Amino acid sequence: MPEGPVTPPEIYEEAVAEVLPSTAEERMIVRNGDMSLVVDDVVDARDEIAQLAVRFDGYVVSSRISGEEQDMRGWISIRVPDEKFDQALAELRDLAVRVTSESTDSRDVTEEYIDLQSRLKNAEATESQYLVLLEKATDVEDILRIYDSLSRVRREIEQIKGRMQYLERTSSMSLISVNLKPVATAKPLVRAGWSALEALKAAVRGIV
Repeated sequence: MPEGPVTPPEIYEEAVAEVLPSTAEERMIVRNGDMSLVVDDVVDARDEIAQLAVRFDGYVVSSRISGEEQDMRGWISIRVPDEKFDQALAELRDLAVRVTSESTDSRDVTEEYIDLQSRLKNAEATESQYLVLLEKATDVEDILRIYDSLSRVRREIEQIKGRMQYLERTSSMSLISVNLKPVATAKPLVRAGWSALEALKAAVRGIV
């Protein structure tokens, strides 16, 4: 029967060195794009962007339409494979009457991913050693203490795996968010007898 408090298992410091050579060969880059487009028809453009995502082996993350006619606005976010990111941006430009803004950003998450790999290896080694201690324990108090420590380690493992999966997903599937606005086609009418000031006000209202 173990005597005294259960000693946490040894953490292997050489894990990072073992992970680095094989992982550092390929960088993990998370890329995002943001565009604002003026289009002929907001709903049609939204649908075309959704079809583009599927055609590029991606998918729609979210989509929304609000307002009517000239006040209509659309928002759509898609994910496409990172290797098709630039091509997707080019095709989105072609959908627009005018591109009012476009921005892209990238973030290298390679070091974070390597650190997570090391932490996962350590946590799994810790889990294995707790299982050995649990198998050998005969005292109820020790069993409960070991089980509590084992549960904490397993929660940590799940959190690490979740973060790793998130980085894998976001680095392999780039996010593109698009704002859609209709092109202004209607011209303000000037009624007979209106003054120049009234005509100017009507023109301003039509633009806004």
